[in-house]
Amino acid sequence: MKKAVVSIGFLLVFALYAAALRHQQGEVSAATLVPPTGLTVATTTATPTPSPSPSPTPATTTTGIPSILAPSPTATPIHTPTHTPTHTPTPTPAGKYKDGSYTGSSEDAYYGTVQVKAIVSGGKISDVQFLNYPQDRSTSRMINGQATPWLTQEAVKAQSASVSVVSGATLTSEAFVRSLTTALQQAS
Repeated sequence: MKKAVVSIGFLLVFALYAAALRHQQGEVSAATLVPPTGLTVATTTATPTPSPSPSPTPATTTTGIPSILAPSPTATPIHTPTHTPTHTPTPTPAGKYKDGSYTGSSEDAYYGTVQVKAIVSGGKISDVQFLNYPQDRSTSRMINGQATPWLTQEAVKAQSASVSVVSGATLTSEAFVRSLTTALQQAS
């Protein structure tokens, strides 16, 4: 509970700070702030992409809220993971993983452990099953109930452990990547 209050406080302070900076530049007033809600997805890439320069007058939504401050229905990067897997197996162009089921290592996700099983069929990842994930607390169940299907879908789509981190479930996402990496090492 304390962490949730601290997190919300941090988001509000950050939003107010951003609004103060924009207000100093004459772009937006602090009264138009809308703090972001829900889970967002932070993407990770091997090469950083340059961020666009801010325009002097930001576009606004139909409600008059500057689009840069309005909650976005699409993914918004808000956190860059601090852990990068040391080795991520990359399938060959034909998807040459060995068929079978491969259990990854049990990885610490602070509020519990994450362990996954990779199922390979036809040389490709056909499914990733969570054998264990943090679910002792109601908040953990809620967050991971949203994050685990997304992580599974992204791993199957990417055919590797190189998936985007789910902001709000960062520790689970990072533990997922580490566990899946060890499973796919066995399949290589």
